[in-house]
Amino acid sequence: MIEVSAWLVRGAVFLAGEALECLVTFRNPLPPDATSASSEMLAWASAQIHCQFHVSESRVAMPPTEESRHDVQAENETVFVPNRGERGKCIVSTPPKILFCDLRLDPGESKTYSYYETLPVDGPPSFRGQAVKYVYKLTIGCQRVNSPIKLLRVPFRVLVLHGLKDYRFPQETDAVATVAPSNPFLEEEEGAAKKDSRLADLATELLMAATSRRSLHLYNISNSRGKVGTFCIFKTVYKIGEDVVGTFNFSEGDVPCLQYLVSLQTEERVQEGFRRQKGAPASFSTHARHQEACLHTARTSFSLPIPLSSPPGFSTNVVSLNWRLHFEFVTSREVSAPGESAPTRTPEGPSSPTSLSSEASSWTGEEQVEVDTLSWDLPINVLPTNPLLASYISQLPSSSSLTL
Repeated sequence: MIEVSAWLVRGAVFLAGEALECLVTFRNPLPPDATSASSEMLAWASAQIHCQFHVSESRVAMPPTEESRHDVQAENETVFVPNRGERGKCIVSTPPKILFCDLRLDPGESKTYSYYETLPVDGPPSFRGQAVKYVYKLTIGCQRVNSPIKLLRVPFRVLVLHGLKDYRFPQETDAVATVAPSNPFLEEEEGAAKKDSRLADLATELLMAATSRRSLHLYNISNSRGKVGTFCIFKTVYKIGEDVVGTFNFSEGDVPCLQYLVSLQTEERVQEGFRRQKGAPASFSTHARHQEACLHTARTSFSLPIPLSSPPGFSTNVVSLNWRLHFEFVTSREVSAPGESAPTRTPEGPSSPTSLSSEASSWTGEEQVEVDTLSWDLPINVLPTNPLLASYISQLPSSSSLTL
Protein backbone atom coordinates (compact mmCIF):
# COMPACT_ATOMS: atom_id res chain seq x y z
CA MET A 1 0.00 0.00 0.00
CA ILE A 2 1.28 3.47 -0.95
CA GLU A 3 -0.19 6.75 0.27
CA VAL A 4 -0.09 9.69 -2.16
CA SER A 5 -0.74 13.22 -0.92
CA ALA A 6 -0.58 16.59 -2.69
CA TRP A 7 -0.38 19.99 -1.03
CA LEU A 8 -0.65 23.42 -2.67
CA VAL A 9 2.06 25.42 -0.93
CA ARG A 10 0.45 28.87 -1.19
CA GLY A 11 -3.25 28.07 -0.92
CA ALA A 12 -5.93 27.30 -3.47
CA VAL A 13 -6.37 30.69 -5.23
CA PHE A 14 -4.07 32.07 -7.95
CA LEU A 15 -3.88 34.78 -10.57
CA ALA A 16 -3.55 33.71 -14.20
CA GLY A 17 0.15 34.06 -15.03
CA GLU A 18 1.32 33.12 -11.53
CA ALA A 19 3.24 29.95 -10.75
CA LEU A 20 1.56 27.11 -8.89
CA GLU A 21 3.74 25.03 -6.60
CA CYS A 22 2.59 21.67 -5.26
CA LEU A 23 4.44 19.20 -3.06
CA VAL A 24 3.59 15.58 -3.88
CA THR A 25 4.54 12.96 -1.30
CA PHE A 26 4.62 9.19 -1.85
CA ARG A 27 4.82 7.12 1.34
CA ASN A 28 4.97 3.46 2.16
CA PRO A 29 3.44 3.37 5.66
CA LEU A 30 4.61 0.87 8.22
CA PRO A 31 1.68 -0.44 10.28
CA PRO A 32 2.40 -0.17 14.02
CA ASP A 33 1.48 -3.81 14.68
CA ALA A 34 3.26 -5.23 11.63
CA THR A 35 6.09 -7.66 12.20
CA SER A 36 7.31 -7.60 8.62
CA ALA A 37 6.64 -5.50 5.54
CA SER A 38 7.81 -5.46 1.97
CA SER A 39 8.99 -2.73 -0.35
CA GLU A 40 6.57 -1.10 -2.79
CA MET A 41 7.21 -0.17 -6.42
CA LEU A 42 5.66 2.53 -8.62
CA ALA A 43 6.26 2.62 -12.36
CA TRP A 44 5.80 6.36 -12.92
CA ALA A 45 4.00 9.52 -11.82
CA SER A 46 3.11 12.66 -13.78
CA ALA A 47 1.29 15.92 -13.06
CA GLN A 48 -0.66 18.32 -15.25
CA ILE A 49 -2.95 21.36 -14.89
CA HIS A 50 -6.18 21.49 -16.88
CA CYS A 51 -9.42 23.47 -17.05
CA GLN A 52 -12.71 21.65 -17.63
CA PHE A 53 -15.49 23.47 -19.48
CA HIS A 54 -19.02 22.24 -18.84
CA VAL A 55 -22.26 23.71 -20.20
CA SER A 56 -25.95 23.37 -19.39
CA GLU A 57 -27.45 21.75 -22.47
CA SER A 58 -30.80 23.45 -21.83
CA ARG A 59 -29.17 26.91 -22.08
CA VAL A 60 -26.10 26.55 -24.30
CA ALA A 61 -25.84 25.04 -27.78
CA MET A 62 -22.25 24.01 -28.49
CA PRO A 63 -21.14 22.91 -31.97
CA PRO A 64 -20.24 19.21 -32.29
CA THR A 65 -16.58 18.34 -31.88
CA GLU A 66 -14.48 15.44 -33.05
CA GLU A 67 -12.88 14.95 -29.63
CA SER A 68 -15.09 12.11 -28.48
CA ARG A 69 -12.52 10.29 -26.32
CA HIS A 70 -11.42 13.17 -24.10
CA ASP A 71 -12.66 11.51 -20.94
CA VAL A 72 -12.22 7.85 -21.90
CA GLN A 73 -9.26 5.72 -20.95
CA ALA A 74 -8.99 1.98 -20.77
CA GLU A 75 -7.71 0.55 -17.53
CA ASN A 76 -4.80 -1.21 -19.21
CA GLU A 77 -3.51 1.93 -20.94
CA THR A 78 -0.37 3.67 -19.72
CA VAL A 79 -1.15 7.04 -21.34
CA PHE A 80 -1.73 9.82 -18.82
CA VAL A 81 -5.16 11.42 -19.48
CA PRO A 82 -5.72 13.90 -16.63
CA ASN A 83 -9.40 14.60 -17.41
CA ARG A 84 -10.42 10.93 -17.55
CA GLY A 85 -13.95 10.57 -16.17
CA GLU A 86 -14.51 14.33 -16.05
CA ARG A 87 -17.64 15.96 -17.42
CA GLY A 88 -17.32 18.51 -20.19
CA LYS A 89 -14.36 19.43 -22.35
CA CYS A 90 -10.75 20.21 -21.52
CA ILE A 91 -10.12 23.70 -22.95
CA VAL A 92 -6.85 24.64 -21.22
CA SER A 93 -3.97 22.35 -20.27
CA THR A 94 -0.29 22.58 -19.52
CA PRO A 95 2.33 20.11 -20.75
CA PRO A 96 2.52 17.06 -18.47
CA LYS A 97 5.59 16.82 -16.27
CA ILE A 98 7.08 13.51 -15.13
CA LEU A 99 7.73 13.39 -11.41
CA PHE A 100 9.65 10.11 -11.46
CA CYS A 101 10.04 6.71 -13.08
CA ASP A 102 10.57 3.42 -11.19
CA LEU A 103 10.26 4.50 -7.59
CA ARG A 104 11.00 1.98 -4.87
CA LEU A 105 9.87 2.70 -1.31
CA ASP A 106 10.97 0.62 1.66
CA PRO A 107 8.60 0.20 4.64
CA GLY A 108 8.22 3.55 6.42
CA GLU A 109 10.03 5.42 3.64
CA SER A 110 8.60 8.48 1.83
CA LYS A 111 9.64 10.65 -1.11
CA THR A 112 8.49 14.21 -1.83
CA TYR A 113 8.57 15.84 -5.26
CA SER A 114 7.93 19.48 -6.12
CA TYR A 115 5.68 20.34 -9.05
CA TYR A 116 6.07 23.89 -10.38
CA GLU A 117 4.04 25.28 -13.29
CA THR A 118 2.97 28.73 -14.54
CA LEU A 119 -0.77 29.09 -15.02
CA PRO A 120 -1.82 29.99 -18.58
CA VAL A 121 -2.82 33.63 -19.03
CA ASP A 122 -5.15 32.98 -21.98
CA GLY A 123 -7.68 30.87 -20.06
CA PRO A 124 -10.98 31.88 -18.48
CA PRO A 125 -11.38 32.50 -14.74
CA SER A 126 -12.83 29.88 -12.43
CA PHE A 127 -16.62 30.13 -12.56
CA ARG A 128 -19.61 28.00 -11.59
CA GLY A 129 -22.68 29.56 -13.17
CA GLN A 130 -26.10 28.43 -14.25
CA ALA A 131 -25.15 28.11 -17.93
CA VAL A 132 -21.43 27.27 -17.90
CA LYS A 133 -18.70 26.12 -15.53
CA TYR A 134 -14.94 26.66 -15.74
CA VAL A 135 -13.15 24.39 -13.24
CA TYR A 136 -9.36 24.22 -12.78
CA LYS A 137 -7.64 21.16 -11.35
CA LEU A 138 -4.16 19.80 -10.84
CA THR A 139 -4.20 16.10 -11.65
CA ILE A 140 -1.48 13.70 -10.54
CA GLY A 141 -1.42 10.32 -12.22
CA CYS A 142 0.57 7.35 -10.96
CA GLN A 143 0.68 3.65 -11.79
CA ARG A 144 1.96 0.42 -10.39
CA VAL A 145 3.35 -2.16 -12.77
CA ASN A 146 0.53 -4.09 -14.46
CA SER A 147 -2.09 -2.05 -12.61
CA PRO A 148 -4.53 0.63 -13.72
CA ILE A 149 -3.63 4.30 -13.51
CA LYS A 150 -4.82 6.16 -10.42
CA LEU A 151 -5.60 9.88 -10.55
CA LEU A 152 -5.36 12.36 -7.67
CA ARG A 153 -7.07 15.70 -8.34
CA VAL A 154 -6.55 18.96 -6.44
CA PRO A 155 -9.04 21.69 -7.44
CA PHE A 156 -8.01 25.33 -7.24
CA ARG A 157 -9.37 28.75 -8.21
CA VAL A 158 -8.00 31.05 -10.91
CA LEU A 159 -8.62 34.81 -11.08
CA VAL A 160 -7.98 36.67 -14.34
CA LEU A 161 -6.83 40.29 -14.30
CA HIS A 162 -6.81 41.97 -17.70
CA GLY A 163 -3.60 43.85 -18.42
CA LEU A 164 -1.17 41.32 -16.94
CA LYS A 165 -1.04 39.33 -20.17
CA ASP A 166 0.51 42.13 -22.22
CA TYR A 167 2.88 43.41 -19.54
CA ARG A 168 6.57 42.86 -20.25
CA PHE A 169 9.05 42.86 -17.41
CA PRO A 170 12.36 44.65 -18.00
CA GLN A 171 15.28 42.42 -18.84
CA GLU A 172 17.77 41.68 -16.12
CA THR A 173 20.58 42.93 -18.39
CA ASP A 174 19.18 46.46 -18.59
CA ALA A 175 21.30 49.30 -17.29
CA VAL A 176 18.77 49.97 -14.57
CA ALA A 177 19.12 46.42 -13.34
CA THR A 178 22.88 46.52 -13.25
CA VAL A 179 23.02 49.58 -11.01
CA ALA A 180 20.14 48.56 -8.78
CA PRO A 181 21.10 48.20 -5.11
CA SER A 182 21.29 44.70 -3.67
CA ASN A 183 21.21 43.29 -0.18
CA PRO A 184 24.27 41.07 0.45
CA PHE A 185 22.54 39.43 3.45
CA LEU A 186 19.66 38.01 1.35
CA GLU A 187 19.90 35.12 -1.03
CA GLU A 188 19.17 35.85 -4.65
CA GLU A 189 15.70 34.76 -5.71
CA GLU A 190 15.24 32.20 -8.42
CA GLY A 191 14.34 33.69 -11.81
CA ALA A 192 10.85 32.19 -11.98
CA ALA A 193 10.07 32.90 -8.33
CA LYS A 194 11.27 36.48 -8.68
CA LYS A 195 9.08 37.07 -11.73
CA ASP A 196 6.13 35.46 -9.95
CA SER A 197 6.59 37.79 -6.98
CA ARG A 198 6.79 40.82 -9.24
CA LEU A 199 3.67 39.68 -11.07
CA ALA A 200 1.71 39.59 -7.80
CA ASP A 201 3.04 43.02 -6.84
CA LEU A 202 2.09 44.40 -10.25
CA ALA A 203 -1.42 42.95 -9.95
CA THR A 204 -1.83 44.59 -6.54
CA GLU A 205 -0.71 47.94 -7.93
CA LEU A 206 -3.08 47.71 -10.91
CA LEU A 207 -6.01 46.80 -8.68
CA MET A 208 -5.27 49.62 -6.26
CA ALA A 209 -4.97 52.14 -9.09
CA ALA A 210 -8.24 51.01 -10.67
CA THR A 211 -10.32 50.84 -7.49
CA SER A 212 -8.98 53.85 -5.57
CA ARG A 213 -10.23 56.49 -8.01
CA ARG A 214 -13.16 58.37 -6.52
CA SER A 215 -15.51 60.82 -8.18
CA LEU A 216 -18.99 61.90 -7.22
CA HIS A 217 -21.78 60.24 -9.22
CA LEU A 218 -25.26 61.71 -8.67
CA TYR A 219 -28.44 60.17 -10.09
CA ASN A 220 -31.95 61.64 -9.92
CA ILE A 221 -34.63 59.06 -9.12
CA SER A 222 -37.92 60.01 -10.76
CA ASN A 223 -41.14 58.46 -12.02
CA SER A 224 -44.08 59.81 -14.01
CA ARG A 225 -45.42 61.65 -10.94
CA GLY A 226 -42.24 63.55 -10.12
CA LYS A 227 -38.90 63.32 -8.37
CA VAL A 228 -38.45 60.64 -5.72
CA GLY A 229 -34.95 61.52 -4.51
CA THR A 230 -31.25 61.51 -5.33
CA PHE A 231 -28.74 58.64 -5.21
CA CYS A 232 -25.03 59.28 -4.61
CA ILE A 233 -22.11 56.89 -5.10
CA PHE A 234 -18.40 57.76 -5.14
CA LYS A 235 -17.05 55.02 -7.41
CA THR A 236 -18.25 52.29 -9.73
CA VAL A 237 -15.11 50.10 -9.89
CA TYR A 238 -14.50 47.65 -7.04
CA LYS A 239 -12.54 44.51 -6.31
CA ILE A 240 -14.05 41.45 -4.68
CA GLY A 241 -13.99 41.77 -0.91
CA GLU A 242 -14.81 45.51 -0.93
CA ASP A 243 -18.07 47.13 0.22
CA VAL A 244 -20.35 49.00 -2.17
CA VAL A 245 -21.53 52.11 -0.30
CA GLY A 246 -24.24 54.48 -1.51
CA THR A 247 -26.49 57.19 -0.02
CA PHE A 248 -30.03 58.41 -0.72
CA ASN A 249 -31.46 61.91 -0.27
CA PHE A 250 -35.25 61.95 -0.18
CA SER A 251 -35.59 65.45 1.33
CA GLU A 252 -36.01 67.16 -2.04
CA GLY A 253 -38.41 64.61 -3.49
CA ASP A 254 -41.96 65.36 -4.59
CA VAL A 255 -43.09 61.71 -4.47
CA PRO A 256 -42.92 60.03 -1.03
CA CYS A 257 -40.76 56.87 -0.98
CA LEU A 258 -42.16 54.27 1.40
CA GLN A 259 -39.53 51.57 1.00
CA TYR A 260 -36.48 50.71 -1.09
CA LEU A 261 -34.47 47.58 -1.82
CA VAL A 262 -30.92 47.45 -3.18
CA SER A 263 -29.52 44.13 -4.46
CA LEU A 264 -25.96 43.36 -5.52
CA GLN A 265 -26.33 41.03 -8.49
CA THR A 266 -24.41 39.29 -11.25
CA GLU A 267 -25.83 38.90 -14.73
CA GLU A 268 -24.78 35.75 -16.58
CA ARG A 269 -25.56 36.07 -20.27
CA VAL A 270 -24.85 33.47 -22.96
CA GLN A 271 -23.40 34.97 -26.13
CA GLU A 272 -25.89 35.16 -28.96
CA GLY A 273 -24.20 32.57 -31.15
CA PHE A 274 -24.36 29.90 -28.40
CA ARG A 275 -27.88 30.39 -27.04
CA ARG A 276 -30.10 27.33 -27.11
CA GLN A 277 -33.16 29.55 -27.56
CA LYS A 278 -33.02 32.85 -29.36
CA GLY A 279 -33.92 35.74 -27.09
CA ALA A 280 -33.37 33.68 -23.94
CA PRO A 281 -33.13 35.94 -20.86
CA ALA A 282 -30.01 36.32 -18.79
CA SER A 283 -29.59 34.59 -15.42
CA PHE A 284 -29.25 36.70 -12.30
CA SER A 285 -27.71 35.82 -8.94
CA THR A 286 -28.04 37.99 -5.82
CA HIS A 287 -24.97 38.17 -3.57
CA ALA A 288 -26.13 40.79 -1.03
CA ARG A 289 -29.17 42.98 -0.42
CA HIS A 290 -30.36 45.84 1.77
CA GLN A 291 -34.03 46.68 2.41
CA GLU A 292 -35.31 49.65 4.40
CA ALA A 293 -38.59 51.44 5.13
CA CYS A 294 -37.83 55.11 4.49
CA LEU A 295 -41.10 57.06 4.90
CA HIS A 296 -40.31 60.47 6.50
CA THR A 297 -36.59 59.70 6.09
CA ALA A 298 -34.55 62.58 4.69
CA ARG A 299 -31.23 60.77 4.18
CA THR A 300 -30.12 57.17 4.47
CA SER A 301 -27.35 54.88 3.21
CA PHE A 302 -26.48 51.26 2.56
CA SER A 303 -23.35 49.09 2.47
CA LEU A 304 -23.23 45.84 0.49
CA PRO A 305 -20.15 43.58 0.76
CA ILE A 306 -18.86 41.85 -2.36
CA PRO A 307 -18.11 38.28 -1.19
CA LEU A 308 -14.51 37.13 -1.62
CA SER A 309 -15.85 33.85 -2.98
CA SER A 310 -17.76 35.54 -5.81
CA PRO A 311 -16.34 35.75 -9.36
CA PRO A 312 -15.17 39.04 -10.89
CA GLY A 313 -16.70 40.23 -14.12
CA PHE A 314 -15.39 38.61 -17.31
CA SER A 315 -16.29 37.76 -20.88
CA THR A 316 -15.46 34.74 -23.06
CA ASN A 317 -16.65 33.64 -26.47
CA VAL A 318 -19.46 31.65 -24.81
CA VAL A 319 -20.64 33.66 -21.82
CA SER A 320 -20.24 37.04 -20.12
CA LEU A 321 -20.64 37.95 -16.46
CA ASN A 322 -21.48 41.51 -15.42
CA TRP A 323 -22.19 43.10 -12.05
CA ARG A 324 -24.95 45.58 -11.23
CA LEU A 325 -26.87 47.28 -8.44
CA HIS A 326 -30.57 46.57 -8.76
CA PHE A 327 -32.89 49.13 -7.10
CA GLU A 328 -36.58 48.76 -6.31
CA PHE A 329 -38.57 51.69 -4.90
CA VAL A 330 -42.10 51.63 -3.49
CA THR A 331 -43.61 55.13 -3.76
CA SER A 332 -46.92 56.64 -2.72
CA ARG A 333 -49.32 57.91 -5.37
CA GLU A 334 -50.05 60.96 -3.23
CA VAL A 335 -47.73 63.74 -4.30
CA SER A 336 -46.40 65.85 -1.41
CA ALA A 337 -46.31 69.61 -1.36
CA PRO A 338 -42.83 71.18 -1.58
CA GLY A 339 -41.00 70.71 1.72
CA GLU A 340 -43.18 67.80 2.89
CA SER A 341 -42.07 64.22 2.73
CA ALA A 342 -45.55 62.64 2.90
CA PRO A 343 -49.14 63.47 3.87
CA THR A 344 -49.93 62.95 7.55
CA ARG A 345 -53.03 61.90 9.40
CA THR A 346 -54.61 63.76 12.32
CA PRO A 347 -54.04 61.94 15.60
CA GLU A 348 -56.93 60.32 17.38
CA GLY A 349 -57.59 61.99 20.76
CA PRO A 350 -58.71 65.37 22.10
CA SER A 351 -60.22 67.80 19.58
CA SER A 352 -57.94 70.60 20.73
CA PRO A 353 -54.24 69.77 20.51
CA THR A 354 -53.41 72.52 23.03
CA SER A 355 -55.85 71.41 25.70
CA LEU A 356 -54.56 69.55 28.70
CA SER A 357 -56.09 66.10 29.02
CA SER A 358 -55.26 62.90 30.76
CA GLU A 359 -56.19 60.95 27.62
CA ALA A 360 -53.23 59.82 25.55
CA SER A 361 -53.20 60.59 21.84
CA SER A 362 -52.32 57.80 19.43
CA TRP A 363 -51.32 57.82 15.77
CA THR A 364 -52.67 55.15 13.46
CA GLY A 365 -51.24 54.21 10.12
CA GLU A 366 -53.14 54.01 6.88
CA GLU A 367 -54.78 50.64 6.35
CA GLN A 368 -54.46 50.94 2.57
CA VAL A 369 -52.02 53.04 0.56
CA GLU A 370 -51.99 53.27 -3.21
CA VAL A 371 -48.42 52.73 -4.34
CA ASP A 372 -46.27 52.54 -7.45
CA THR A 373 -43.12 50.49 -7.93
CA LEU A 374 -40.00 51.72 -9.66
CA SER A 375 -36.94 49.66 -10.59
CA TRP A 376 -33.52 50.73 -11.84
CA ASP A 377 -30.22 49.02 -12.65
CA LEU A 378 -26.78 50.59 -12.23
CA PRO A 379 -23.86 48.67 -13.82
CA ILE A 380 -20.63 48.43 -11.81
CA ASN A 381 -17.26 46.84 -12.51
CA VAL A 382 -15.90 44.17 -10.15
CA LEU A 383 -12.25 43.15 -10.49
CA PRO A 384 -10.26 40.32 -8.84
CA THR A 385 -8.46 40.77 -5.55
CA ASN A 386 -5.19 39.65 -4.05
CA PRO A 387 -5.20 35.82 -4.34
CA LEU A 388 -3.66 35.48 -0.87
CA LEU A 389 -6.66 37.30 0.61
CA ALA A 390 -9.11 35.11 -1.29
CA SER A 391 -7.26 31.97 -0.13
CA TYR A 392 -8.12 32.68 3.51
CA ILE A 393 -11.85 32.12 2.94
CA SER A 394 -11.61 29.62 0.09
CA GLN A 395 -13.68 26.49 0.63
CA LEU A 396 -11.40 24.54 -1.70
CA PRO A 397 -9.00 22.26 0.19
CA SER A 398 -5.33 22.96 -0.47
CA SER A 399 -4.46 19.26 -0.10
CA SER A 400 -5.76 15.90 -1.24
CA SER A 401 -4.70 12.27 -0.93
CA LEU A 402 -5.36 8.75 -2.13
CA THR A 403 -4.17 5.21 -1.47
CA LEU A 404 -2.76 2.89 -4.11
